[in-house]
Amino acid sequence: MKVVIAGAAGQIGSITVRLLVDAGHEVRGLARKDGQLELLGGMNAEPYRLDLEADGSDAVAEAVRGADAIIFAAGAGPGSGDARKETMDYGGAVKLIEAADREDVRRYVLVSSMGYADPGGSGKMENYALAKLKADVALQTSDLDYTIVRPGRLSDDDPTDRIDAAVQLGRYGEIPRADVAATLVAVLESENTTRRAFEVLSGDKSVKDAVAGI
Repeated sequence: MKVVIAGAAGQIGSITVRLLVDAGHEVRGLARKDGQLELLGGMNAEPYRLDLEADGSDAVAEAVRGADAIIFAAGAGPGSGDARKETMDYGGAVKLIEAADREDVRRYVLVSSMGYADPGGSGKMENYALAKLKADVALQTSDLDYTIVRPGRLSDDDPTDRIDAAVQLGRYGEIPRADVAATLVAVLESENTTRRAFEVLSGDKSVKDAVAGI
């Protein structure tokens, strides 16, 4: 499978790249900085320069051309302002949705967040949650074969291969970024997650079994 990853040099994206490459998939990693592109090349991915905020629709379409699937794991980051949350977390996701439709890349996996289900925060977190919500809605109302993965609070802990996953878990908690990445890979290899959205936290089942039970 040829997979295009937005945010490929990020914390979740880079782990996902390694897992996909190790599993024998062909990966094109989208990034805009020289150092990020060099990192991706060192992981045996195809480095591809793209600025999702600045580049136009033709450039984004070209970036996904020939792919079997897209993973959107990009984000403006916690230190960014409101404008970048709008242009990246929402706008970047939508640009890729439009490019996927234009290039007939049917499979699209989006890393979202559990946080907006309880939007009791304020300020920057509230704007981040709104951007994620709008991206989810844009994907759910498209014709693509989407999966939306909504992790809880992210940690840098070692992978456990133990998660809980459900449309609604009824609780909030943490999950290592490495286990989120493993979930993304499992989703691509599981037909039962098409046109589904689900929450994921650290739990008791193996990633493979939890995803199979969605």
